[in-house]
Amino acid sequence: MTFENLNLIEPILNALKTEGYTKPTPIQAQAIPYILQQRDILGCAQTGTGKTAAFSIPILQLLHAQPQNGPRKIKSLILTPTRELAIQIGDSLAAYGKHTGLKHTVVFGGVSQHPQTDALKRGVDILVATPGRLLDLMAQKFINLSHLQLFVLDEADRMLDMGFVHDVRKVIQVLPPKRQSLFFSATMAPEIMKLADTILVNPAKVEVTPVSSTANTIQQKVYYVKKSDKKNLLIHLLKDGEIDRALVFTRTKHGADRVAKDMTKAGVQAEAIHGNKSQNARVRALDNFKSSKTRVLVATDIAARGIDVDDLSHVINYELPNEPETYVHRIGRTGRAGANGIALSFCDAEETAYLVGIQKLISKSVPVVENHPYPMTAKDFAEAASTVKEQKKRGGSGGRSRWGNKPSGNGNSSGSANNNRPAGGPRNGGGNSGGNRRWNNSKPKAKV
Repeated sequence: MTFENLNLIEPILNALKTEGYTKPTPIQAQAIPYILQQRDILGCAQTGTGKTAAFSIPILQLLHAQPQNGPRKIKSLILTPTRELAIQIGDSLAAYGKHTGLKHTVVFGGVSQHPQTDALKRGVDILVATPGRLLDLMAQKFINLSHLQLFVLDEADRMLDMGFVHDVRKVIQVLPPKRQSLFFSATMAPEIMKLADTILVNPAKVEVTPVSSTANTIQQKVYYVKKSDKKNLLIHLLKDGEIDRALVFTRTKHGADRVAKDMTKAGVQAEAIHGNKSQNARVRALDNFKSSKTRVLVATDIAARGIDVDDLSHVINYELPNEPETYVHRIGRTGRAGANGIALSFCDAEETAYLVGIQKLISKSVPVVENHPYPMTAKDFAEAASTVKEQKKRGGSGGRSRWGNKPSGNGNSSGSANNNRPAGGPRNGGGNSGGNRRWNNSKPKAKV
């Protein structure tokens, strides 16, 4: 199938040709016809499958067909959770709609509102917004949604994760009841479906991949490593010249800054991107990464949403996420649009329960890399377990770990190398296979 088969108008087809797009992705091929029929959409597709084009292309076509009489009014609102993703959607609208004559603008927090309000005063057809800045500008009477015809809620699962559900509901309350609504999410947990039910009317359901799955084009591996050795392992891996650029994930902003600083000290060009950075700093860091001026971009999950880098070969989970769905989002930054990608994860003793949850969600075992310079031993597991136990005695959280992986042998008293690893943990010592092995999803047995 080609884009010509989707009955798109010439202005959009010409723009797509300029961008080098000829064949739609599955989510685009299925969603675009429904949207052009003015159906509500419930779309589930993993990140990197082309959701942005799936809704932006038909929106441009539907609005282009309408006569322009008088001042421009906001006819379409695209609500998205992060500044980076809002900017990406704005760039896509500019590329696909360059020959349509339609106007759009993007509003988000963290920067001065004056350029945004100036654009709104000139009039726009399509508004891309993050929830906080949208509600702020609505309260200041800069935004009027009474003429809205098309509403898009993008990355709905991340909206809930980031605590935007109340803001989303506030926005929905002021939208015209008669409208076309498009709801897109990478995962469809029960709370997501409840939100969808409040927005959509008899929606067409588009699901191109199993819920919470990872792309088959992504090669996944996990390294068992002590927390204190993660820095050294990352430096070791980056000595491989095949890693042209790597997007590295941490759980916290402080962690992102620390890793970027460590890499810079080691002679690796690295920058951090997270919510505490100014918008100009975030845009500059992303531009440097896209142009390969920066080899490593260290990001938190929230800041990374919307990062769309062509030919990104490697994603590295310096710290495993404590929510399995976040893993799907992270590694989806590579292996996009059918390309191959590699996702490497570091797992310390306190993170093994997170790995169990991830493998359960994606319904596959992640191969373990055994022959690396910083393997974790059964002793490391025992020490970490003891630390967590002591923290719990003192009333601490134990590092938010859900420990269920205590060191043990394999029930064999022969004293072989396999007896030196914790259940479900890394194999150390003799008998190294010199490569990767898969470990059963039933191990380690995490307490939940």
